[in-house]
Amino acid sequence: MKRLALVLSATLLVSLAANAETVTLKNGDHITGTVVKSDGKTLVVKTDYAGDLTLTWASINNLSSDKKLFVATPDKKMVSGTVATQDADLVVTTGSGVVHVPKASVGVIRSEAEEAAYQSSLHPSLSHNWAGGLNFGFALARGNSKTKNLNLGFNAARATNNDKITMYANSIYSTNDKLLSPANITAKTIFGGIRYDHNIAPRLFVFGGGDFTTDDLQSLNLRSILSGGLGFHAIKTDHTTLDFLGGANYTRESYGSSPTLTRTYAGLTLGDELNHKLGAASLFTQKFYYYPNLNNGGGYRTALDVGFSTKLNKWLGWQTDFADHYTSNPAGLNLKNDVLFSTGLNLTFTH
Repeated sequence: MKRLALVLSATLLVSLAANAETVTLKNGDHITGTVVKSDGKTLVVKTDYAGDLTLTWASINNLSSDKKLFVATPDKKMVSGTVATQDADLVVTTGSGVVHVPKASVGVIRSEAEEAAYQSSLHPSLSHNWAGGLNFGFALARGNSKTKNLNLGFNAARATNNDKITMYANSIYSTNDKLLSPANITAKTIFGGIRYDHNIAPRLFVFGGGDFTTDDLQSLNLRSILSGGLGFHAIKTDHTTLDFLGGANYTRESYGSSPTLTRTYAGLTLGDELNHKLGAASLFTQKFYYYPNLNNGGGYRTALDVGFSTKLNKWLGWQTDFADHYTSNPAGLNLKNDVLFSTGLNLTFTH
């Protein structure tokens, strides 16, 4: 029985060794685990004893794998198969033959799971690649004061290699309950929008979208702005993006009731958008748009939105927003400005 147990143990060890992915370093160390990916500069190996290890490619002497790996050749073709080291080459045994890739020229290496994820990122479904958050704040005063204040915000973005969808919505509702209705409502504003960008060059994109606003204190039932035009990525790095946009828009506004005043006109859309990461956990955003009215000389609108958010953990953060929206001729009313400031908790999500 002891002899049988020894034979079975030896067989198991040989089997595990045969199926292992092994990396031998130039200092003689051997690392056994699962090759995850490489960019030609580093190699990530997942181990049972130390988690993910990131090794510099220059420190690797030999690499062998009995599992299928996807390896990029110097001419940018991708081959897949088992991998072994022979002299100065990586030898990839595919279903149709053997491919030699010089170790000095190795770029991308991916496991089957990493390759599947990469292919999915090239053509993601509409329900994937979303990231965003929901922020809210509430204040209540009783006693000498009787006020309520509620602000809500939503933002979401879906970016791929070729296009981007962004959505946003913000609202503020405030009352002074010592006043009689409807005069007790001191703020009731909702604005939101959606935009689609499609890249036509590394720094150039076309865009189209809509922005919508309702404001009770300005007697604005609904303002709809449909815009389209060209955008330019002035800065596009991992930490900072700065876009300039220009185009045309069609605006429809509805004010008051009994009777309702409706205005429609064509205008220009000119603006910029800035996103800047402050460290690993904080983000600063700024948007400014100028909408001159082409049908009414001197009439225009501006919209400035500034935000700052910082993560407290993976799903919870703190959000602060400032907005100043100005209308030069709001159907003859004197209430031209909406200045909103809100701060509160932010719930983030990714999918």
